[in-house]
Amino acid sequence: MAPQKGTLLSYRPDIKVLDATVRDGGLVNSFYFTDDFVKNLYRTNVKAGVDYMEFGYKASKEIFDTDKFGKWKFCDEESLRSIVGENDTDMKISVMADVGRTDLENDILDKNDSVIDLVRVATYINTIPAAIDMAEYCKKKGYETCINIMAISTSSDKDIKHALELIGQSSTDMIYLVDSYGSMYPEQIKELAEMYLEIGDKYDKTIGIHAHNNQQLAFANTIEATRMGVSMLDATMSGMGRGAGNCAMEALIGFLKNPKYNINYVLKFVQNEMLKLKEEGLKWGYDIPYLLTGMLNVHPRSAIDCIKQNNTDYISFYQELWDKEC
Repeated sequence: MAPQKGTLLSYRPDIKVLDATVRDGGLVNSFYFTDDFVKNLYRTNVKAGVDYMEFGYKASKEIFDTDKFGKWKFCDEESLRSIVGENDTDMKISVMADVGRTDLENDILDKNDSVIDLVRVATYINTIPAAIDMAEYCKKKGYETCINIMAISTSSDKDIKHALELIGQSSTDMIYLVDSYGSMYPEQIKELAEMYLEIGDKYDKTIGIHAHNNQQLAFANTIEATRMGVSMLDATMSGMGRGAGNCAMEALIGFLKNPKYNINYVLKFVQNEMLKLKEEGLKWGYDIPYLLTGMLNVHPRSAIDCIKQNNTDYISFYQELWDKEC
């Protein structure tokens, strides 16, 4: 059994925080954030001591209609520089690239020509070889790289171990444990974190966690992974993200003991910006339909539809889920 790393009174200098508000939160509003919102978020993250800010996706414009999504679905260099300039700060810039949805040759510039520092490749377990190819391509371009294995709760331990071994042998810098469906409990996170960290130690990879809040466990699961030694931690302002959302930045920054992190700037941003988004009608966060999809370990798309329709017949929704998925 791996020993606990750190205590509630200490801090580990290896821990890094990544803000994914625009990227995961963009799934709530099709990435239509105002420039003022993104600029204020950028400044807030810098002041709060956040280590990485993820601006969105590098999605192919051949696949996705630019008239149906805001610019952070695509993260053009011009758009990024309009917010960060040359990014003369200690905070690094991240983007995500989905397997099969990114035009690498046209959308990924040489690192010398970009303010992006980290490219995170999102993959399912059955597309690991393609994810590794993408990460290797970005690594050769000069970027830090990461592979996020999504929906890990639906995969067997055997498949996970095999996937981790393949990624471990690649040049990628980081590997992420992703609870896409918000279905996992701290005990499961502990076991998976040990599995990931074993590969991390073997191949010198940093391990991260991205948690969803369907069962109100995103923060708890993030803390559990941290306790085991995971060091890249994702969070979003007010937990904004697809469906039930993510680990809340205000909770995570309030928990971490490193004096470089300052919750005051996060609280001010939540007060001034996130409350406004909710007042404008954007919906995310814990709700009964998300709880039920999390309990049954299924994609939350049906819960998203249920909430959009203001359907509060939870018993019927649960029975329909049970009949369909179980």
